[in-house]
Amino acid sequence: MDIPTCRSIDLVICVLNYNGLALLKQYLPVVVANSGGYAIVLVDNGSIDGSVDYVQRHFPTIRCIVHEANYGVSKGYNLALKQIEATYYLLLNNDLLVTPDWLRDMLLLMESDRSIAFCQPKILSLVAPDRFDYAGAAGGFIDKYGYPFCRGRIFNSIEQDNGQYNDTCPIFWASGACLLVRSKAFYALGGFDELFFAHFDEIDLCWRAHLSGWKVYYCGTSCVYHLGAASLPYESPQKTYLNFRNRALMLYKYPSNHKFSLLSRMVLDGIAALRLLCLGKYAHCWAILKAEVAFFKWRKKCTRYQEAVTPLPHLYQGSIVVDFFIKNKKLFSDIF
Repeated sequence: MDIPTCRSIDLVICVLNYNGLALLKQYLPVVVANSGGYAIVLVDNGSIDGSVDYVQRHFPTIRCIVHEANYGVSKGYNLALKQIEATYYLLLNNDLLVTPDWLRDMLLLMESDRSIAFCQPKILSLVAPDRFDYAGAAGGFIDKYGYPFCRGRIFNSIEQDNGQYNDTCPIFWASGACLLVRSKAFYALGGFDELFFAHFDEIDLCWRAHLSGWKVYYCGTSCVYHLGAASLPYESPQKTYLNFRNRALMLYKYPSNHKFSLLSRMVLDGIAALRLLCLGKYAHCWAILKAEVAFFKWRKKCTRYQEAVTPLPHLYQGSIVVDFFIKNKKLFSDIF
């Protein structure tokens, strides 16, 4: 079944952008060519590089929702999606290269099971197309200390794609780089938590989905390629700050099995800061310390959720840090 056959499905593709003119020139035409005629919306976070003018000139059918400032992923999408009516949203980074059949199987999967809230495709690296991408790979998981990992990627160990994850399966979290969203679920869950700005926002959303009885899935027969770190480089101290702060906020929000984990998290974060200090990455070490301060300041703004009645599916009860760094388990198959 090709994409046009699925046109009866109400879908809007939403491309998030912040000063990404060069990326839009390279990847947006491919999105348009492979969208099957679905509506596309540019969600622009106050760009000053001519991004909106470029889209309006070259793609007049694309609607542009322009924010007055950079609201990040969380608030940027929340504000935009309130202005878009659709059964499904496809949330897409501006640095993704999509393939001709990227939408079909994800849409058919979501249509086949109305309890699925979110779905992601296989995400491969644009830099190394035979390998999985850091941001999502073949579906996300998380351990009880709040450390995320993926099928195909654990910390900085990235697997080669040999077809080992060409399946369709439930996961704990789906990547925000390419996220198919059931709008009914999105609004029932209250959308993204705007405290997060960016990073861990999709994990937080998926956590709430599981608590509410929704499912999150990976569709390995759909594939996209991700450049990665286009808005915020991997080596940016700001990325380190957001990752550590938001992980702490997320663990605070969901106390199930985490009363001990919060203390453990602080110890592990301290070890991470010392390791970075020893490596001479002083800015990153300082970013972790700032993240801890911000957590204690911002935690009062968090909505805390009741302890889960039953264990959450796909929440790894071990420590991925211990597995990876001490037990030398570098592959997802070594753990599951």
